[in-house]
Amino acid sequence: MLHKYKKIVPIEAEQFDGSIKQIARYKVHIVGPTSWGDASYFLLPTKEGNMKLNAGDYIATGVDGEHWVIAPEIFEKTYERVD
Repeated sequence: MLHKYKKIVPIEAEQFDGSIKQIARYKVHIVGPTSWGDASYFLLPTKEGNMKLNAGDYIATGVDGEHWVIAPEIFEKTYERVD
């Protein structure tokens, strides 16, 4: 039988703006441009490896201090502000 579950632990999150302050805080890597012409992009170190990060994405911080990327359209549908 399928059951529904709801997250009960609050997370901290902030929208990534590409600023030097956020790049330093989250140890974000700037990659590129590549030899085939792609523009520079960002990578966020996570427990599962590096995740591609775009300006406008949210960086979430979990209960153990881990970080992950959430696209804005997903974040806005699944999280609500509590403070």
